[in-house]
Amino acid sequence: MNNITVAGSLGKDCELKQLQNGDMIANFSIADSMGKGKGTIWWNCTLYGKRAESLSQYLVKGQAVTVSGSVIEREWTDKEGSKRKNMDVRVNDVALQGGRRESAEPQFERRSPKPQQSFDDEDIPF
Repeated sequence: MNNITVAGSLGKDCELKQLQNGDMIANFSIADSMGKGKGTIWWNCTLYGKRAESLSQYLVKGQAVTVSGSVIEREWTDKEGSKRKNMDVRVNDVALQGGRRESAEPQFERRSPKPQQSFDDEDIPF
């Protein structure tokens, strides 16, 4: 089986694109910290379909996520003409950790407490 689970924070907002066949694709990168002084691994992630479109608004820089999917080896040529390889994640599942990061506003409406009614001693039945 070719399965991987990666947890980390997004390095930038995801890029949402539409393919020629009409399907949506979201590309984003996750910083996976290996611990103090051990560096960071950057994972390029791709999410397809309706989930790409619906989750793109939440896949913003700094958002903590956990993704699972399969590893895809991608070959490319850099500016100097050297052949390079990347290990990317084709995402099957996404779990958002800790809510959306771009807004500091609370997600609920604050209401002031309702004033209590005052009663006269004569209104109390006992």
